[in-house]
Amino acid sequence: MAPPAAQTATRPADPTVDREIVAAAARLYRDLHAHPELSGAEERTAARFAAALRGIGCQVTTGVGGHGVVGVLRNGAGPSVLIRAELDALPVAEETGLPYASTATGVAADGRTVPVMHACGHDLHLAAAVGAAAHLARDRDDWRGTLLILGQPAEETLRGAAALLDDGLYERFGRPDLLLAQHAAPLPAGMVAHGTGPMTAGCVTLDVTVPGRGGHAATPHLCVDPVVLAATIVVQLQAVVARQVSPADQVALTVGTLRAGHHPGVIAEQASLGVTIRALHEPTLDRVLDRVTRTVRAACEAAGSPREPTVRVVSRTPVYLGDRAATARVRAAHERVFGPERVGWWPPSLASEDFPLLTAGGVPSSYWMLGTVGPRQWRAVPGANAAEKLGGLPTNHSPAFAPSVELALPTGVVALVSAARTLLATSS
Repeated sequence: MAPPAAQTATRPADPTVDREIVAAAARLYRDLHAHPELSGAEERTAARFAAALRGIGCQVTTGVGGHGVVGVLRNGAGPSVLIRAELDALPVAEETGLPYASTATGVAADGRTVPVMHACGHDLHLAAAVGAAAHLARDRDDWRGTLLILGQPAEETLRGAAALLDDGLYERFGRPDLLLAQHAAPLPAGMVAHGTGPMTAGCVTLDVTVPGRGGHAATPHLCVDPVVLAATIVVQLQAVVARQVSPADQVALTVGTLRAGHHPGVIAEQASLGVTIRALHEPTLDRVLDRVTRTVRAACEAAGSPREPTVRVVSRTPVYLGDRAATARVRAAHERVFGPERVGWWPPSLASEDFPLLTAGGVPSSYWMLGTVGPRQWRAVPGANAAEKLGGLPTNHSPAFAPSVELALPTGVVALVSAARTLLATSS
């Protein structure tokens, strides 16, 4: 991630912010933050988001692609702009100490009960989207066209966007002329940042099953231990990136889960690994996927596995490259409302999104980062300079991730409104 400007965040002076609208959005944010839900289980979140959109006059459809929500605000003839936000949270135990901190739990895909937290800012995105819609609903005399507000399910699993498209998102609600999204990031609150190249990486998520031959822990020579085999594969996969990928390519390969067995005295029948591969170029992603598959198969053959392993692609999302013309217009709009000192640049990142799936068919889009770090948090982080402080900040997916809502939320609202207004026709 790019270092933000060395200065700490200052309170935004956004002349277009309606304090009552932002206050209502902040109440929604705190409620959503306190009641997070896992991917695919966003029933309450979707209901609260839908109710907020209905309250500002949107025509609302629920149950799109799962728990997806689409709000439509029609205001005469003109272009269509879609603002996308995400509904789901993560299996993380919150450690922020906030008065509205989550104590929620959920059931993971493997049946385990896990803690749940909005550790990636999706609650902030939802609240800002509602605030932006409320501003545009209030100012109907100043624009013409159609505003679509999308609450997307299952972004964290990279499955939600595909589910929306499979459910006929654009056939049912129209293909937008501009697609917009923003994402919380460890920048000073009050800032936004745009990219000129790849903003997010392509990502493949894999479910790998390694077969073994179970038995007694006292007779390992009569078994094929899938735990030892899985551990070997984990180490060998790191060599794929270190020794089989060009140093010029940015690639991250992570084994995020490894599960096997139910008893310390029993050698398990199999082990399962959850793997993600991230790269900034699709051909690189394909090459690494092929080498991961070959590495798993070779390791199993060498260990004498009784069956072939399975390497299943759970989800895949492409690299995100924003539309140059749309991004230039949106960045210029942000510089007008915030001032150039609050609009930064964002480098290519290995974080992944399924947002680019929504641009299929050539939908113009703009995607930017929204700063979340308030001055109190900045001062509290140890470090003699900006680079050292950045290294100590809680990042997205951290149990300590806590955006400065009083600064980030109004900035997010104004960023979305000004971006949408770059295309929505004026009343004249």
